[in-house]
Amino acid sequence: MKIVKTVDEVRAQVKEWRKAGLSVGLVPTMGYLHEGHQSLIKKSVEQNDRTVVSVFVNPMQFGPTEDLESYPRDLEADAKLVESTGGDLIFNPEPEEMYKDGFCSFVNMTGLPDALCGLTRPVHFKGVCTVVNKLFNIVKPDRAYFGEKDAQQLAIIMRMVKDLNMDIEIVGCPIIREADGLAKSSRNIYLTPEERKAAVILSKSVALGKKMVAEGEKDAKKIVTAMKELINSEPLATIDYVEMVDMDTMKAIDEVKGHVLCAMAVKFGKARLIDNFIETL
Repeated sequence: MKIVKTVDEVRAQVKEWRKAGLSVGLVPTMGYLHEGHQSLIKKSVEQNDRTVVSVFVNPMQFGPTEDLESYPRDLEADAKLVESTGGDLIFNPEPEEMYKDGFCSFVNMTGLPDALCGLTRPVHFKGVCTVVNKLFNIVKPDRAYFGEKDAQQLAIIMRMVKDLNMDIEIVGCPIIREADGLAKSSRNIYLTPEERKAAVILSKSVALGKKMVAEGEKDAKKIVTAMKELINSEPLATIDYVEMVDMDTMKAIDEVKGHVLCAMAVKFGKARLIDNFIETL
């Protein structure tokens, strides 16, 4: 398993693999890897001959008041996880390698980023689309792997690939959770012990919403209201949003039918955590 820092090194390695007729998977990450990332790497290793994991804290997707500088980083631990899981190459560029002097080209999208996380993080998805597009152009993978925890991101990437006729298969992988239900996240490290206990309210609200849908509730507002009431019962939780939307358009829905995403973002101290569930009815 190798760690490389430059675009040229990645391209040279992938070129060798291609000459040997090998397929390539890509797992884009911002590092500080956990079992959720590991599940993506495992899936890529299963489905491809070689796997590239990018570890890059992308400055373009952070707003001016967000946690770019404090975002957790541990390349040594990341390398051990990637190697033990079967990954072949880590691409760990510096920002100056990804965004040369005078960089002024961006990939943006209308519609899908204008809801949920996009409302309070207005530059986020422009940064995501731009860096993922660059990674796709650098690695040219057969498949790329993204977690369903970031469901809006997954929908946006899938739409970008479709709209721009990219010859890449996007593979979504299920949310990986702690034993008590909390979704794995690099930002969980920000939680104090008290906030960590309180954060379980997210998975409890997900379970409540899924139960209501399973029992036949079709009124999206009733489901969202019940979930909000449960979250608000936890004093340390501050809701950013809880919404039910069409998974393909990110537009709010009144009735639960079709491909539905119920997503939330909730703050516990300085940690902003997301969770969701997806239903197809």
